[in-house]
Amino acid sequence: MEKTPDNTLLIYVPEITPRIKFTFEFIFQTILGVGVVFTSDSNEFVQSGLPKINYSPASFSSGLFLKAQPILFEKNLFEREIAEVDYLGNRLFFPTSIDSFLPFDPFACVFYLVTRYEEYLSERTDEHGRFPDSENLLFKLGLHQKPIVDQMAYWIAEKLSDKFPEFKIRKRTFQFLTTIDIDNAWAYKNKSLPISAGAVLKAAIHLRFSELNDRLLVALGNRKDPYDSYDFILETYREMPDHLQFFFLIGDRSQHDRNISHTNQVFRQLISNLAKVCTTGIHPSFSSNQELGRLEMEKQRLEEIIHKPVTQSRQHFLRLSFPQTYQNLLKSGITDDFTMGFASFAGFRAGTCTAFPFFDLSQNQCTELTIHPFQVMDVAMKNYLRMSPEDAWQLIEKLMQEVKNVNGTFITLWHNESLSNSGQWLGWQKVFEQILETGLKLEYESS
Repeated sequence: MEKTPDNTLLIYVPEITPRIKFTFEFIFQTILGVGVVFTSDSNEFVQSGLPKINYSPASFSSGLFLKAQPILFEKNLFEREIAEVDYLGNRLFFPTSIDSFLPFDPFACVFYLVTRYEEYLSERTDEHGRFPDSENLLFKLGLHQKPIVDQMAYWIAEKLSDKFPEFKIRKRTFQFLTTIDIDNAWAYKNKSLPISAGAVLKAAIHLRFSELNDRLLVALGNRKDPYDSYDFILETYREMPDHLQFFFLIGDRSQHDRNISHTNQVFRQLISNLAKVCTTGIHPSFSSNQELGRLEMEKQRLEEIIHKPVTQSRQHFLRLSFPQTYQNLLKSGITDDFTMGFASFAGFRAGTCTAFPFFDLSQNQCTELTIHPFQVMDVAMKNYLRMSPEDAWQLIEKLMQEVKNVNGTFITLWHNESLSNSGQWLGWQKVFEQILETGLKLEYESS
């Protein structure tokens, strides 16, 4: 009889497609830590003693059976009817058959969500040219605050364990990462004379006397620049810099790109100092989103400052245009991107808290670009959801526990200005500290 290793799963499919390999390897190898082998030979499948799944139109009365939706066997994109299926109180989709081991097709669901299938087909955009968060299927189904993709992987594992008691999965550990976007390194300091003069004039015209007073105190050295929160950030993460990551905007100045010039020596020194302590990446400018040349120029600028290759990125304003944005990142040498998240909500835009490879639906192939989804952004909580620091922490704590339940990775997005603990951001430093405290506790519990 065939030896049955407890960490290998046999998958029968009529055809081994790029979509099949991507989806099953993500679920089993990446999330569950289980090796998968594929076969299109029904006799081999029936005779095998391995734990196994038949993912096809017809059951062989052997192994677990799930009637496959066609999406993983297709090559092109089509508008799809989303028929809902209730499972354990969750509104899911892609219904299967009575003899399937689940009433919905989790493989089709995972592929649809993680590849952002719906974003390729939608022509709707918000004021910044982004796919509207309110159009996200998970938001419409009330699932956007659950790592439903990871949950589906564990539901599949439970069914396999029931059928094959020898089937075992790898236990993951909860992880967390705090990321900081530096859109504007200082509020008042280190700006060119024309920019500073224009800002002072504008504040005077609009009678913003408090701002004028702040500017004067900062200029005289009697008050710290409100955006200069770097000492606080580094001190907070003093013992664990590997949990902290910075992204720098160094594009040319424009309507949406208003950082200090990359030629400013103080700014360059700041970048260099932070890069010596933490991982750093590029924050491609608003106008570079679909301009490969501009993206490559900005990446080269950062590499020249930190004297090392730049392989990580997050798009300014979270601008993603499928598939062009990710295709350009690949062409420029970026290997890891951290843009995947909601601009106006908190939760799981792609349904997962696990990093995954970008599958280019336009080319129908998996790529070498790894996508790291984040769950929470400071601006979304304060400006879009209108939350107080206390309410924001309650939501964050809930989402952290959701991630802990599947032992995924919890990623937050902050800006240096939101950690000033002054003005509109008063009290948010405490939230930042609470994330670290709770993150370390959850890491310890899962280790």
